[in-house]
Parts: sequence; C-alpha cells; structure tokens
Amino acid sequence: MGHNGLSLRRFLWINMERKEMQQTIGRRFFFKQLAGAATALAAPLAAPCFVPDRALGRSGRTAASERITMGFIGVGGMGTGDLRAFLQKARAQVVAVCDVDDEHLYQARDLVNAHYGNHDCLVFKDFRAVLLRPDIDAVCLALPDHWHALAAVAACRSRKDIYGEKPLAYTISEGRAIVEAVQKHGIVWQTGSQQRSEQNFRYACELVRNGYLGKVSTVRVGLPYGNSIRPGNFTPSTPPAGFDYDMWLGPAPEAPYCEARCHWNFRWISDYAGGQLTDWAGHHIDIAQWGMNTENSAPVEIEGVGEWSDGREGLFDVMNGYTFSGKYAEGFTMIVADSHRHKMGVRFEGEQGWIHVDRGFIEANPSSLLRIRIRPEEVHLTVSTDHHQNFLDCVLSRKKTVAPVETAHHSIMVAHLGLAAIKLGRKLKWDNVRERFIDDAQADRLLSRAMRSPWRIG
Repeated sequence: MGHNGLSLRRFLWINMERKEMQQTIGRRFFFKQLAGAATALAAPLAAPCFVPDRALGRSGRTAASERITMGFIGVGGMGTGDLRAFLQKARAQVVAVCDVDDEHLYQARDLVNAHYGNHDCLVFKDFRAVLLRPDIDAVCLALPDHWHALAAVAACRSRKDIYGEKPLAYTISEGRAIVEAVQKHGIVWQTGSQQRSEQNFRYACELVRNGYLGKVSTVRVGLPYGNSIRPGNFTPSTPPAGFDYDMWLGPAPEAPYCEARCHWNFRWISDYAGGQLTDWAGHHIDIAQWGMNTENSAPVEIEGVGEWSDGREGLFDVMNGYTFSGKYAEGFTMIVADSHRHKMGVRFEGEQGWIHVDRGFIEANPSSLLRIRIRPEEVHLTVSTDHHQNFLDCVLSRKKTVAPVETAHHSIMVAHLGLAAIKLGRKLKWDNVRERFIDDAQADRLLSRAMRSPWRIG
C-alpha cells in the first residue's frame, strides 16, 4: 500500500501531475489545454468552462493523500442527490460540477460553496474539461443512459475513479466497452445500485447463497409499471438560454427540442433509455443476480411480451408493462415483470420455502428463515452500510467495491436481453462467453447502436 491508503502508483501519478500543473499552469496555458480536450472523445468541446479567478493554481487544497477530490458530471435530480451525499463525507472534497443546463449547474455550484463556506467550486459545461484536470481524483457520473458509455470510457482514460449511476449502459456493447476501459486503466468503479448497501438485501442473498431455501428453481423480480411522465410542452421550440441541447443529445439521433423531452422524461424515450425496465434493472435484477451467484452471467434463453405505451405526441415510446423469463445454465428461471404482474422486489423460491425482499421490507415462508444467523464459516457477502462511503474507502484501498463494473454489466444485460426478446417477439438464445445471440444476426443488431456524428467510443 502507498501513502495513507492510496496505491503507490496512483499517489505518484497524482502528485507528479499536480507538481507539473503548479509549475506550468497559468490562465493562458489552461485554456489552451482545454481547447485540446477533443482528444478525449471524437467531438469538439461544446462550450467554454467558467473558472473562478483564484481556482487556477490556488493554494490550500487538502492533499489527495488525505482527501479524494471529486468532480460531478450531471447534477440534475440523481446527480444532486449523489452530490449531497458525498458532501457529507469527510474523505471527499468536491471541487467541480458540470452540467449542460445552467439551472442545474449553478444550483449545484451554490450548494457546494454553501457547504464549504467559500466560492471555490469550479463550473463546467463540457465534461471533458473536468476530465482534463489532474487535480481531480474521482468523478460521479449521473447522465441520461445514452451518455453513460462515452463519459465513462473517457473518464477511465483520464484515470479518474468513477461512481457511476445505473444502469451501466444504454446497450450491451457499450457496457462491455465500459468494463474493458475500467479493467485496462485500473479504475475503482462503484455502480449506484445502492440496495447492495442495505442490510435486508444482503441478508436475503446470504440465506439463498448458503442453501437455506434448498435448490432455488424460480426467482421473481418485480419492477415498476408505467411511466412517471412529468408535465411539459410538446411543441418544438428554441432551447432555453443556458441549455446546450445539442450536447444533451450527444450521440443520440437528431431531434427537435421540446420541453417535455428533456431531463426527467428522457427515461420514457427509447432514443435515450428503456423505460422502467432498464431504469430499475440495476436495482432488483441486480439483487436477484447477487442472491443466485450469477453476477457474471445472464440467461441463455429469453422470451417475453410487452405492452407498449401509446407514443404520446410522438415522443414517449417505451413499454408500460412487460414480462419475460430467462433460463439460466445454472439451473433456474428468472421471471421479470412489471408491478401489475409481480410484487415489487425480489422473491427467491426454493425447495424449502421462499424469501421476498424489497426496500425496507423482507418476509419469508417459513418465517423462521428470518431468525437464522449466518455462521462465520458460511458465505458472507461484501458488507457495506453506506454506498457512497464504500466507494471512497475503495478508492483509498484500491479494493473492489460492493457494486463493481462487471456485476453492473450483467445486471443490466438481463434487462437488455428481455427487451430484445420482446421487441422481436420470439425466443432468443444467448452466448454468455461471446456476448452474442446464437445464430441470430437480427437480434445481434440490437446489441449496439450507431452514434450521431461526431461522437464515438474509441
């Protein structure tokens, strides 16, 4: 181990870069470097950053060996929630926020400055400017799904540790790209699947893993039904001042701006996300995989049906209802359905009873299952009681987090496979090693999507 828990490699890299920054960075140098940040991704920088005068080369910042300096990319609803959580952590020092919408951006900046009692928080409109700074150790990514892979891979190349919101990626191929980038660059990754840091979920999974249900034949996963659409104007119009709509679209297809399209409602538009199925797969499907010890696996056969939304105003086009089943080579079936068909949460059904677990809730039959204490010699899963703190601890120790990247990839993979089977209306067979469908070129085309020029990964 290196200095105060940081790996020696990371400690030397950070301090070498900071020394060079202190020696050479001036206002002119910084903006020259900022203009060259297009090397991080294919597209040019969208808009300039706004940097307080004393931020460049300022003194008095807590050393990286004592605190983890963080930048926040995407500070809307979930991003602000993560920001508030990290501000409460003694080991975290928030130094920058980034968003394409000035309203989000400056609210987040003011939140940070109020917390620290200063005016030091840097603000950026383009995430690549955040990644360019060697004085930032880690980033929190809370972006629409279609942006996840681009931002995550670029952050890995910049050697930033990452707290990334779920779902991992918009497609299976983009998820694989994130996994490979994390592994190649030695990044500590935490997925925002915070249920893994709740005791009732971990306990349920330990009971299953230790055989207290006997052989488990069926796992039922209940996810939300319908789409919680927020009001907004559907009429195409000019984007509001301070909102870089073209950057918000990024790799997604060209589309006219309208108020109803953006921010929260992206979840119900297939160009950006997959509705409640992909929004919640990183929670309950993730727990199902955890309990069944299939965190690096997925079903080998998948089939299902869906109830599609009415495409209101030609905009919202994801499923309202859905049910699909996946057969695993490990010898069980996972049934995923909306909450009109299944109770929310995860239900493990075995030879000797069942356990149902949800947020703040756990029940079992027989009820005596819940009085079992896991013995020291039995399987114990990673203990985390605070998801954000677990990430910070692992940044220092360089250990694997409670929700690592490969696990997140396979959790959302199950949802992507179910969605593909529903779209095509037939049973699909999946090769977990190759991450391709078996003898099915039509289904394979759903594994990825072309990105709008000039955006690309790699």
